Amino acid sequence: MNYRKAKSYVFKRLKEELSPDLHYHCIDHTKDVIESATRLAKTENVKGKELTLLKTAALFHDIGFTETYDGHENSSVRIARETLPRFDYSEEEIRVVEGMIMATEIPQSPKTHLEEILADADLDYIGRDDLFVIGQRLQYEWKLRGITTSLKDWHEKQLEFLQNHNYFTESAIKLREKTKQHNIYELEKLLCKK
Repeated sequence: MNYRKAKSYVFKRLKEELSPDLHYHCIDHTKDVIESATRLAKTENVKGKELTLLKTAALFHDIGFTETYDGHENSSVRIARETLPRFDYSEEEIRVVEGMIMATEIPQSPKTHLEEILADADLDYIGRDDLFVIGQRLQYEWKLRGITTSLKDWHEKQLEFLQNHNYFTESAIKLREKTKQHNIYELEKLLCKK
């Protein structure tokens, strides 16, 4: 598997083809997910071929946004399937990558350990101190698409999402759950629910 060349390919496409209206689902998010997945993999004792597959799925998980907003995971899977053979990925390796990409679809439903790691990495930020900064990017992206209309509406959606979210891996729970609960508390205060 030639991850380095696959990464060059994906980053080139993201830089050239993503809509400038994607303030959250941009190349920075992909980089963040790769970093988060790599960090979780280390604490979950994932290495070698499995780590390469995990990083590949993180790399491709949002490339579908170059084609569509809704259902982008299906586009990401198709692009990965069409592209990865060029970078010496086998049929079985591509199937593993596809499963991880689909595990990031909301609501998340990972079936394997690697899928759990990528699902947790994709939403790593909700258990970090920069939730509100990163969240504002998503709020603005949604506002441009007409998904949310007011800041109050956004905060209510964000609170509901965080309250219903669960991390899957022990590492993510240890690393992010406490701060996620604090972020829930802060959102409740913003909405005068505490």
